[in-house]
Parts: sequence; structure tokens; C-alpha cells
Amino acid sequence: MKSLCAAILGGWFLGLNAGATAITMVPIFEALSLHGTDGDEAISAIGEALQAAVMSRPMALTGAFPEVLVDAIRSPHLIPTNCPNYQAKEANLLVLCKVDISGEMTGQGLLVRFDVATLAIPPEVDLTSRQVLKLALMALRKTLEAYQVRQQEPLKVTVVVVGADEGKAALRELGVKFEVAPGPPAR
Repeated sequence: MKSLCAAILGGWFLGLNAGATAITMVPIFEALSLHGTDGDEAISAIGEALQAAVMSRPMALTGAFPEVLVDAIRSPHLIPTNCPNYQAKEANLLVLCKVDISGEMTGQGLLVRFDVATLAIPPEVDLTSRQVLKLALMALRKTLEAYQVRQQEPLKVTVVVVGADEGKAALRELGVKFEVAPGPPAR
């Protein structure tokens, strides 16, 4: 009887621990549209001014890291405002332009897929598909750099562009491999 009670109690405690979830507060960088505002951000090497920027916001996340960070880059983002004239319902360019993103850890590191099969630039977003993906890549790098500050090992990242039909085939060349070092970001 004692061993039965011990087994039941042990199973109950294991069940409690299995349901426990670690929640981590992290900075997530997102490619944001500045449409509806009076601001431009210079982001290209030639100083091209765009109505877009890569900015961070804190998020409380749970799940497998760093994969969950990749998913979070595409979270819906309504910009808080004190101006009744600002009516933008969404600011995240990946959401606005219907670009999906996913991350998966493999034996070679983190594999990130930008799926452009349903990519469509809304009329109010004055950007090209290439600019949207470059901003998203910048957001990915910055998010992973912030994550790597507390890590001990470098993170190898492979980014691929999938879902590119004939009209979007040139976007595949934006695929890239890079490594994010552990510790504080280089300045």
C-alpha cells in the first residue's frame, strides 16, 4: 500500500512539473512599417530613406529557444499611440506583406525559412519585396544577437527563401549563412 501511495504521489508531482512552463522576457526585433507616420529611417548602405525600420519590443515567450524567437519576429504589432489620427491596424511588415517565417534546429544549427509563397505588398507600404526581406533579415540577426548575449556557444544560422515562384525567384538569392557569436554584440 505504501509503495502504491508513493507511486501515485510521485506521478502527481511529475505531472505538476511537466505542466510547469518557463516564461522568458526577451527583446524581439521586428521589421516595422512606418506608414501613417511622418518618419523615415535611413537603413541602406547608400542612405536610402524608407518608411520602415527595425525596432525592438519586449515579449514574454515560452517554448524551444531559439526557434520561438524566429516565430516571434512575425507577431502582429499594433503600435500604441496618443494620436487619434494614427489609424494603422498593423505595423509588422511580415504580417502586412504575408511573409511566413519559421525556425528549426538541425544538426548544422538554426535553419530559418522565409516563405514568400503568399507575399503581397499592400498599396500603403511603399517598399519592394526585396526591401521587406532585407529588413526581416536585419530583425532576425538583431534578435539572435540579443539572445546570444547569455549563451556559451556560437549559433550557426542558415536562412533560405522558399515558396518563390517564377515571379519571385530572384528573392531566393537573399538566402544567407552566418554565425552569431556568444556574449555581448560587437560594436
